[in-house]
Amino acid sequence: MTNRETPTARLMWGAIKAERWRYLANITLWATIWVMPILTALILRAFFDSLELETGTNPITFVALIFGYGLARVMIMVIAMHNDIHFEFRNASQLRRNMLERIYEMPAAQAVQGSPGEMISRFREDVDHTQETISWTVDMVGAIIFGVVAVWILAGIDASLTVTVFAPLIVMVVLAERLGGRIKRYRQEAQEATGRITEAVGEMFGAVQSIKVAGAEHSTVENLRELNDGRRKAMVRDKTLTAGLESVFWNTVSIGTGLILLVGASSLAADDGLTIGEFALFVYFLGFVTDAGYFVGIFIARFKQATVSYGRMISLLRGGRELRLVDKVDLELTGPEPVVTVAPRKATDRLELLSVRGLSFRYPGSDNGITDVDLELARGSFTVITGRIGSGKTTLLRALLGLVPADAGEIRWNDEPIADPAKWMVPPHAAYTPQVPSLFSMSLRDNLQLGRDDSDDEIRTAIRSAALERDLKDMPEGLDTMVGPRGMRLSGGQVQRTAAARMLLRRPELLVFDDLSSALDVETEQTLWRRLLKEQEGATALVVSHRLPALMRA
Repeated sequence: MTNRETPTARLMWGAIKAERWRYLANITLWATIWVMPILTALILRAFFDSLELETGTNPITFVALIFGYGLARVMIMVIAMHNDIHFEFRNASQLRRNMLERIYEMPAAQAVQGSPGEMISRFREDVDHTQETISWTVDMVGAIIFGVVAVWILAGIDASLTVTVFAPLIVMVVLAERLGGRIKRYRQEAQEATGRITEAVGEMFGAVQSIKVAGAEHSTVENLRELNDGRRKAMVRDKTLTAGLESVFWNTVSIGTGLILLVGASSLAADDGLTIGEFALFVYFLGFVTDAGYFVGIFIARFKQATVSYGRMISLLRGGRELRLVDKVDLELTGPEPVVTVAPRKATDRLELLSVRGLSFRYPGSDNGITDVDLELARGSFTVITGRIGSGKTTLLRALLGLVPADAGEIRWNDEPIADPAKWMVPPHAAYTPQVPSLFSMSLRDNLQLGRDDSDDEIRTAIRSAALERDLKDMPEGLDTMVGPRGMRLSGGQVQRTAAARMLLRRPELLVFDDLSSALDVETEQTLWRRLLKEQEGATALVVSHRLPALMRA
C-alpha cells in the first residue's frame, strides 16, 4: 500500500501530468460524449411538446437531427478511443520502464526480492489495473459535467423529482466507500495468489528435466493444483464482491427508475404537472443517470484496488523516490531505433593494479559472508580463489563487483578509489561470468552481442578464445542457432563457454570467472585457459575454481 506521503491520488496525478496533453484531449472528447445526449433530450422534449400542443413538427427534420447527432457522436467516440489507447499505452510503458530502470540501478544480486512470476504479475496486472483506473477518471469528469447540466435542466422543471432521479447515485457512492477496506483486501489477496501461480508455472517449465529425473511429476502437479485452488478462492472473493457491487448499483438504479416513472406518470394527470415533453425528458435522462451512477460507484471501487497495485509496484523501488514511478521519460516511440553505443576506451581504463583492503559483507540476518579481505591483482596476472563450499568465494566476487553492497572496505583501481563498484566494474573495466550463466531465448549471435554491433570476425575471435568454435561448426545454423529458453538447447559446458565468449567480446581489463569450468572436460578446460592467456593480451583474470588446470596456471 502507498504511504501517507504518496497517496494514490498523487501518483495518479503524476501519471496524468506525464501525458497531460493526451489526457486533456481525453477529457475534452469523453466529456463531449457524455454531454451530447443532453442535446437529444432537448430535441425530444421539443418534439413531444409540439405533438401535445398540436403545433406540428416535420418528422424528417426530427430524424435528420437525430441521425446527425448519432453520426457526430460515433465519430467523436472513435477519435476518443484512439487517443485513450495511446494514452494508456504510454503511461503503462513509463511505469514499466521506471520500475525496470530502478531495478537495474540496485546491486544486482539483491535487485529483486521475489520470484520472477511475482515480478511479471506486478509488471503486467498491476500496471494494467492502474491505467484502467486513470482511464476511468475521464468518465468521472464526464459524468460530473453531465450531472451538473442535467440537474440544472431538470431542477428547473421539477426539483423534487430531480432529487428522486439522483438519489440512487448517492446510495452507490456511500456503499462503495463503506466497502473500501474489503475491496482492497480482496484485491491484494487475488494479486498475490496470481503471482504465486505465475512463479510456479515459470519454475516448472524451467526445470522439466529436474522434475522428471526426480520422478516428481505427480507432486509438482499436486502443488500446482493447491496453488490454483488458493487462487480460485481469492479470485472468486474478489470477482464476487466486484460483481455484487455492480449488481447492487444497477438494481438500485432500476428501483429508483421505477419510482421515478410512477411519480412522473402521476404528475402528468395534474393540471399543473409535467408536460409530455418534460416527462419524456426525465425518462430519457434516466438511462444516462444510470450509467453515471454505475461509473461513479465502480470508479470508487477501482480506486481502492489501484491503491493495492501502486503499493505493490512501489515496493520494487526498494527505498527509491516513490514518485519516480510516474516520472516522465522519453520512450523513443518515434524516429530511428535507439543505437547501443560503446563508450571509447580511455587511458584511465587500463588496469595496472587492483587493490582491495578490508572488504567485508554479511548477508542480512546471517553470519555468512566475508570479513576483512585483502587482495592485489597486477596487470596480466591469473589469480585463483579456492576453498571449501560455503567459505565465501562467490560472495567475495560479488562484493568486489558491487553486486552486493559491501559493509566495509576499499577498492582501488590504479590507486584511485572506486566510489561505486556496481557502476565501475562493467566493460571496459571488468566483466563477470557467474556459476550459472544466463542465456536468453534468442540466437547465439544475439546472446553474444546483446544489442552491440560487433562484426562476425570479432564474434568468431571471442568464440575461439572461449574454446567454442568446434561446437559452433556442429550447429546447423551457426551463429543464428536458437539456444532456447535459458540456453536449454545447449549443453552445460556450451552455456558456460557461450557466456565466456560474450564476456571476452567486450575485451574488459579484468576477467572474473566463478567456477566457469565446472561442466567442462579437462582437455577443453586446458584449451580455454591457454587461449585466454594468449589471445586476451594484458587481461587480468580472477578465477574461482577448485580444478587442477586452473590452479596450475595461477
